[in-house]
Amino acid sequence: MPKVPTAPSSRPALRRNQACRACRKRKLKCDAARPHCGTCVKQWQSLTSVPAPVGYAHPAEPQCIYDPVEGLTLTPDTDPMEKIRLLEEEVFQLKSKLQERTIASRSTSPQHLSTQHRTYNQSLHSSNYSLSPAGSQLSDPVHSSASPDIYVGRVSSAECPEVGYRNEKNSPEVLGIGSKSNADSFMDLLFSGWNPDLPEPHVLDHYIDVFFKSDPCGSRILHRSSFLSAMRLPPRDPAFPHSAILHAICASASRWSSRNVTLMPDGSRQDQFAEFHASKTRQYIDKTMATGEDIFPVVQACVLLAWYFYQEGRWVEVWIFAGFQTRVAVPLRLNYPGTFSTQGYSFSGGYLPPPKDFRDLESRRRTWWMTIIFDRIVSFGGWLHAIDERDLGTELPVRGQDFEAEQPIPSNPQDMSREDIFTSHFPRYTDPFLLLIKAIMLFGRVTDFNVRSNMGAPTAPSKNQNPYMLQGFGELDDLVYSNFLGNLPQMYRNNYGVTDAPSGSALDTDLYMVHIIPHAASITLHSPYLDFNDMQRTSTDRCVSATQSILTAYYMLSATSLDITRLHPTIVVCWYLAAVIQVQFCKHLIEINDRDREAEVWGEINVLRQAMLNYGSRSPIGTRQEKLLQGLMKEIVRLTSQRQPLEVGLPLFPFSHASVFSEPLAVQSETPIAPLPGTGSSDRMTKQPHVGDIPSGLTIAPSHSVAWSLDDINDQRSGINFEISPPSQWRYS
Repeated sequence: MPKVPTAPSSRPALRRNQACRACRKRKLKCDAARPHCGTCVKQWQSLTSVPAPVGYAHPAEPQCIYDPVEGLTLTPDTDPMEKIRLLEEEVFQLKSKLQERTIASRSTSPQHLSTQHRTYNQSLHSSNYSLSPAGSQLSDPVHSSASPDIYVGRVSSAECPEVGYRNEKNSPEVLGIGSKSNADSFMDLLFSGWNPDLPEPHVLDHYIDVFFKSDPCGSRILHRSSFLSAMRLPPRDPAFPHSAILHAICASASRWSSRNVTLMPDGSRQDQFAEFHASKTRQYIDKTMATGEDIFPVVQACVLLAWYFYQEGRWVEVWIFAGFQTRVAVPLRLNYPGTFSTQGYSFSGGYLPPPKDFRDLESRRRTWWMTIIFDRIVSFGGWLHAIDERDLGTELPVRGQDFEAEQPIPSNPQDMSREDIFTSHFPRYTDPFLLLIKAIMLFGRVTDFNVRSNMGAPTAPSKNQNPYMLQGFGELDDLVYSNFLGNLPQMYRNNYGVTDAPSGSALDTDLYMVHIIPHAASITLHSPYLDFNDMQRTSTDRCVSATQSILTAYYMLSATSLDITRLHPTIVVCWYLAAVIQVQFCKHLIEINDRDREAEVWGEINVLRQAMLNYGSRSPIGTRQEKLLQGLMKEIVRLTSQRQPLEVGLPLFPFSHASVFSEPLAVQSETPIAPLPGTGSSDRMTKQPHVGDIPSGLTIAPSHSVAWSLDDINDQRSGINFEISPPSQWRYS
């Protein structure tokens, strides 16, 4: 039966989501009347017609809510009068700024906002305003653009005026404080897109210049010439350096250009400028961890910041950043040959694309290797590495001069899978930095051997056992003791990188460390098996020779006008290991009542302590390791018959440029000091051998030849003779 047609409704059909939310939820008809629809009004009336139960109150009006209309915003629940007052204050502030801009434009020639960043730099050189954060005060340092060095690790006292200790007199940023800011230049700089958290451009250029000249660590990963060129681009340009890298550079360079360094009541130092920029770098790292944006430049900034923490001796942050860097670098495929792998890239959007050019490829290689050697350095002594050596597929970088010149040469044929990586050095792919990578990786093998041997052994190593019975010990000992240094290229074998000529002193920090690190590795390898009662024991001979070589290298450096604080911070750990040997040997001399030789050893200990303190004047890692050494010296200080044992043997060289009669250093903070595994226990580091001091009649025997003449020292110290003899001919009776 056909349905009876109904009359068409006069109410038009509602569009989607035009009905109120209550009707849509209950699937009821709605007329979309405002403020309340008819259906909701009827339900509310029926509800309120019945008295409310005890403790319950009916709503004052129908619960009818509509979706917001597109293009309109809901009015917040604020007081209208308060809103009007806030708007009036905002209008007043805008009028005041506009008036200031108008007055400034009448007194100075206007500059167009689209001018390149180089124009801003030139105009800002004449102004002395400050954009420094946290109350830091800046001045107008002399802007210099020196040509890049072939080796970043080579520093010269003649070309780096910042080699002196941190103080207000030789810091160019703290001169001329008190000048007024230029409002017009300030606004122009902000409108250009400059990050207000960074120092003004010409001050930042100064810090970048100091960073590339002085920093022996993180500067390796940046291509200097292209980086300086990118700094001349407008700040909004995509090729302009990332702010995270610039903040990290400021934090790192602050060690050589003192800023607001404050002495705390406990004697510790706080560098407000460095702390501010370090915190800003960490903010970018945290942001990238959440979003993944700009991941590679932020990883580079993380590398720079990690080396800053290492030189500051902030061990907890050092270990955290070491693990973080290696964990992030692996998903970026930096551990693959060519720093890129096609396997899985199609479905993994977080991986880096293939390198664009030679510079991009080499920057990735250097970032990866600086991450790896940082992991090895912070593990010195006996901690597991974050990445196993078998997982390092990236080839070694090219030479620094080829990287700077951007010569597209073939990739380095050497990687960690080659058996002759430590004994074969191709001339076209060898320079001090590449040798430094190999030396640190060699120390890493020693760490791996100690960790894995101790992990599988039921008890700690005994000094009575023969370590050569352990699988792989003999081969590793030969490599560390003789094969690595003995197979260095001829131009580096007898050259420690130290020159002190009338034209100016120079120090190749990389090459110096190449000759020191193997000796520190030898001490670490043999120290558990030392026995001073058996001076013919091989482990004793190895530690004697290694400790002597470290001391000899320091004597050579201290006899020049060079600043030891420019060395790689790992040198402090090497000095510490040599000092631990001397502390244990001093204890042995006290036990056998040999006071004459005990005094000699005290002199050597104090020389190494003074070296750490001198280094600590710029990087706190020195003072903190010296403080750790004092903890190990408590027993011999209590047992010795010397009246003032901590002053024996100082000064060592009357002509030394680092006088021990300088003002005493402030006592450092009680920040936790990084212990070296295996060196804090007298059981593991038992009695150590005597190593020659410089007093009269002493015999020293460096295990490898050094590029300096002992006649120079004999000329300046009359009556003291040096005799070179092998360790096997030493007498300890």
